[in-house]
Amino acid sequence: MIVNDPRVLAEVQEAFGRYETALMANDLAGMDACFWHDDKTIRYGIAEILHGIGEIRAYRQGRSPAGLHRVLSRTVITTFGSDCATASTLFEREAQAGMIGRQQQTWVRLEAGWRIVAAHVSVVPVPAAAGAAV
Repeated sequence: MIVNDPRVLAEVQEAFGRYETALMANDLAGMDACFWHDDKTIRYGIAEILHGIGEIRAYRQGRSPAGLHRVLSRTVITTFGSDCATASTLFEREAQAGMIGRQQQTWVRLEAGWRIVAAHVSVVPVPAAAGAAV
């Protein structure tokens, strides 16, 4: 298995960028297009536990679009072979001073292209230790 084949890595980076662009614009169709349209898709968020694309869609449609802007840091995308990847990133939002967000996604190449099959988002206090700086 090839880890981080440059061609595959570029594809996943592009898909990850599309998702981030859709998220910042609150583009519901764009975000939906990035997820696997299946009942086995999982998204654990800051305050929600979503099983299946239906629950993910309902959450997106019902949430406020206010305060979505964020700044990413330490983004790491790793591909495994040509059909599986993980994307991990930290994020900060002005409205959540003193907190750091963490996001992890599992991406799989399906017939329709690269899709998120599992995602986890959480927020924790910014670490105080200088060695743990983000």
